[in-house]
Amino acid sequence: MREAVGAIIVAAGRSERMGGGDKLLAALAGRPLIAHTIAAIAAAVDELVLVAADRNRAALEAIAATIAPSARVVVGGRRRRDSVTAGLVALPDCEYVIVHDGARPLVTAALVEAALAAARAFGAATCAVPVSDTVKRGDAEGFVRSTVSREGLWLVQTPQAFRRDLLLRAHATVEGDATDDAALVEQLEAPVRLVPGSARNIKITTPADLALAEALLASSPAPPAGTNAPEQGGPPA
Repeated sequence: MREAVGAIIVAAGRSERMGGGDKLLAALAGRPLIAHTIAAIAAAVDELVLVAADRNRAALEAIAATIAPSARVVVGGRRRRDSVTAGLVALPDCEYVIVHDGARPLVTAALVEAALAAARAFGAATCAVPVSDTVKRGDAEGFVRSTVSREGLWLVQTPQAFRRDLLLRAHATVEGDATDDAALVEQLEAPVRLVPGSARNIKITTPADLALAEALLASSPAPPAGTNAPEQGGPPA
């Protein structure tokens, strides 16, 4: 039998840079932004938990009910890792866990499957795209101090995928905060596989991001996972 896969959509952020209102409820191509995320993730997994803020829980429950009626909605914590922990507690039994940002509505089932395949092989994986711009290191006064080599640098996205036991161990034993779950697993000195992501898989942070997502949805269907990134096999071992 196929091993069960669960997903946690993290949707408990404060939308501080959106200029007012909850970005997850903002209209995108005729429906709430979070609806796009839920639909894409739900289609690729067996179980789904949506981690909301207390202020938007009722709204997210109503949206989820129309797309993935079996999804569970729970309230998150102060930090991102606290919200993921709440999701893990609520997630039914499964062997693998997908963690995805609710504010990445252009995620595709292909990206989920690519991350999951790598997690099955290595235990943990994250979608990412290689850095293409020149990177400078600055100082506190705003002056350039050095140019950083782009070699080996990646911009991390979600979805991220993990063996559930590995992710549970990372949350239980690693102290301090982290900006993503892969960073917690890294501190266990466990391997995390880089999986080619997509330039379309943007995170909505500002009104300009929302406008870009609208344009991307209107322009063309989503390309396969790995577009604008290295070949599907991933980075060199």
